[in-house]
Order: sequence, then C-alpha cells, then structure tokens
Amino acid sequence: MKPVNLYEALRAFDDNYSPRVVGRVNDYDVKIAHTLGDHVWHTHDRTDEFFLVLDGHFAVSIRNPDGTEETVELTKGDTFVVPQGVEHKPTSQGGAILMFEPHGTASTGGVDGDALPEGIARTTGSDLTP
Repeated sequence: MKPVNLYEALRAFDDNYSPRVVGRVNDYDVKIAHTLGDHVWHTHDRTDEFFLVLDGHFAVSIRNPDGTEETVELTKGDTFVVPQGVEHKPTSQGGAILMFEPHGTASTGGVDGDALPEGIARTTGSDLTP
C-alpha cells in the first residue's frame, strides 16, 4: 500500500502501447502507457474502455455501424470512453495515457498474431516494477 506517482512510473519504461499496471480497483486494472503512432483497429466485446490523457496528444478513431469513421481528438487532461463493442483505433503524435479496464482485458481486443502491425503486441498489461 504505497502511492504510485504516474509520471515517475512512466519514466521507468519507454515502449509504446505496452501498458503497465499501476494499481487495481476491485476487478479493474489501472494501466498507464506511452503512445506514439497508430495502434490497431479493434473492439472490446465485453467492456467499455476509459482513457485519460496524461501528456501529449491522443486521438481515437471510431468506426460507426454504417461504416463511417470519426475521430475524437484529446489532449492532456481529457477523458474519453469507447463504448463496449465499438470498433476503434488509437493514434498519437506522442504522449501518455491512463486506462481503466477489467483485469485480463487484451490491449488489442480480438486482434492477434499476424494481424498486428509491427511494434504492437497483444498484452493484458505488465506489472510495474520498481
């Protein structure tokens, strides 16, 4: 039971879109991640996804049921929730985010293996090590 300074924790690693678990609230992981470049289009069929931008710029493109797309632009201090089952793709010019997700939620939803672009790994988050 020690406090975690998010900015110190972010300095402990530098890989992008590879979240670290900094705490747990009931059955939810509190994760932080560096962001840079494009993530992958994916969905989370059983949960919403909460983002808080800690630093920089972060955008989330949403694919609507009719196939049209829209992009939500976020900067430091902004929050956004992607509803359960909505296909989305994060993109960033560089920054850091905090996410709340049920324990075991994969960062790429149902996308895995050869469908993942170089530099994007499927993960449920790694524990933050001191």
